Amino acid sequence: MSADGSNGYEAIAHLYVAGRGTRPIVGDAIGAATVRAWAQGFPPGATVLDLGSGPGEPGTRILQEAGLATCAVEASATMVAAFRERFPGVPIEHSTVEASEFFGRTFDGVLAWGLLFLLEPGAQALVIDKVARALVPGGRFLFTAPSQPLEWLDAMTGRPSQSLGAPAYERLLRDAGLTWVDDAQDEGGNHYYFVEKTPSTLDLDVPER
Repeated sequence: MSADGSNGYEAIAHLYVAGRGTRPIVGDAIGAATVRAWAQGFPPGATVLDLGSGPGEPGTRILQEAGLATCAVEASATMVAAFRERFPGVPIEHSTVEASEFFGRTFDGVLAWGLLFLLEPGAQALVIDKVARALVPGGRFLFTAPSQPLEWLDAMTGRPSQSLGAPAYERLLRDAGLTWVDDAQDEGGNHYYFVEKTPSTLDLDVPER
């Protein structure tokens, strides 16, 4: 996998891990309450895939604290190493999310927190389609992206980020057999899309766990 597979995050991974590699002493990360509430909606032992997990803080930690069977994907080798130190019992794949072999399995939930908009539009559509195929009927998907279509430079890497906007995401979700059921905004102004796969969208060819 090329260095570009991390969307510039391998180059600044040491800074990212230093800033987000441990749990805050006071309070928690912006948006953690939103993700925690989503995670607590699953029954204990439900399977959840954490896309673009970074060092696992706070996303994977929140999933683990909710009693969920978690797998993770991360493209930065440095962050994968940090993840394995913190969560030695959690399977993590060093890969881009687009190429992840975890999409050969099925999951009760998929989390893409602060990830999708780092990808090019075609890759965003591909990931949404793969998520839809990997989710069991009734499975849930949570991702973040601004509700308006816009482009900006990532604060840490300086690389372009792009939100396709709510209407485009709704269309991509619908075309993939998913339903956007709710949204929310956290204390930092980040926009969350709550998505479900209904039983009527069951793909009979989905792989076994």
